[in-house]
Amino acid sequence: MRRKREALLGRFLRRAAAAALVLASAAAAQAGAKGEPEPPRARLRVYVGTYTGSTSRGIYKIELDASTGAVVEGPALAGRSENPSFLALHPGGRLLYAVNELPSFRGRSTGAVSAFTVDPTTGSLTLLNQQPSEGADPCHLAVDPEGRSVVVANYSGGSVALLPLDADGRLMPAARVRHLSGSGPNASRQQSPHAHGVFIDPSKSFLLTADLGSDRLLVERRDSAAGADAGATPDGVTFPPGSGPRHAAFDLSGRFLYVVNELFSTVAAFRWDAERGRLEPFQTIPAVAEGFSGDNKSAEIAVSPDGRFVYVSNRGDDSITVFHINPDDGRLAFLERVPVGGKTPRHFAINPTGQWLIVANQDSDSIVVFGLDPGTGLPHAAATSVAVSQPVSILFAPALHTANGASLP
Repeated sequence: MRRKREALLGRFLRRAAAAALVLASAAAAQAGAKGEPEPPRARLRVYVGTYTGSTSRGIYKIELDASTGAVVEGPALAGRSENPSFLALHPGGRLLYAVNELPSFRGRSTGAVSAFTVDPTTGSLTLLNQQPSEGADPCHLAVDPEGRSVVVANYSGGSVALLPLDADGRLMPAARVRHLSGSGPNASRQQSPHAHGVFIDPSKSFLLTADLGSDRLLVERRDSAAGADAGATPDGVTFPPGSGPRHAAFDLSGRFLYVVNELFSTVAAFRWDAERGRLEPFQTIPAVAEGFSGDNKSAEIAVSPDGRFVYVSNRGDDSITVFHINPDDGRLAFLERVPVGGKTPRHFAINPTGQWLIVANQDSDSIVVFGLDPGTGLPHAAATSVAVSQPVSILFAPALHTANGASLP
């Protein structure tokens, strides 16, 4: 059944691509016939984090036509790096940070974090420096909204480290490392703590850490996270044993938090008290179809830029699940489950205008671009599928030029 669904989606992508090319050619011919210059086309710049090896060398760059979703340039290697599995931008957009998901670095049992400068015109990346992440296999990071530090989650190391940034964005050695504790009932995945995601709340006052290994979401004030009170004990919530909390996303109002549980393939919804940093659970909803019997591990979660929808990726079911958010109470209602056109959608991202959703299909070595219906929020396949080896994460970044070379504001 899945092969048939993927084959149908593949045929749809090819036909859509052909139709887009015909329309674009017709438009260009019509403009040329009238003697009119082709209008400038805004671009979207996308960086792809990967697992490196024989066919991948680091962070790749793709540029898309912002109107059609078609590839304008790439994929091209933007910067060499080893296992840059998760990426984040500095608030100014001229620096990019990546975890290096490694079991060892410089002879120690730790991974690393890399800082890159971004060429604003070409999008190419130049390594600025690296620092140990102070734990093995870092898998996620967050940049301080003021651009003062980077926080990194070390999966196998079971720890969270804070690395200050100097004036030019260079990474400094870790100023604080918090070692987590605990375990869960899943013997193969929860034998020890596994920090899987770090998130800064909209008020910028709290740091939240998803610990897949101990079924906890930890909450601590960011003055503690910055080292002013490193002895503070984090608050937080505990999930049903075996849930495996992985990633989290706040709604636009800052009142609700949604957490995807990897091992149970569910989404847990919480009310968020931004003054005290407290979470109150009020709903848990499945991310896969009722009665689904296959092996599925839900991965990424995001709220649409207009705040109306929640999206979750499912590895195994190989789909994106879409929920509607009730604006009054934050409750989620299932809308649709959409095939991703590939295998193992580890990560996805939505561009700031909410027009495009891009999926990294890790085990089919593909990036698929979906348009988002502005009314329903549902993804529909665009005319773009790109081959990238072992894609792990997607990051939208400003593209400061158009197709004819003009600058964008």
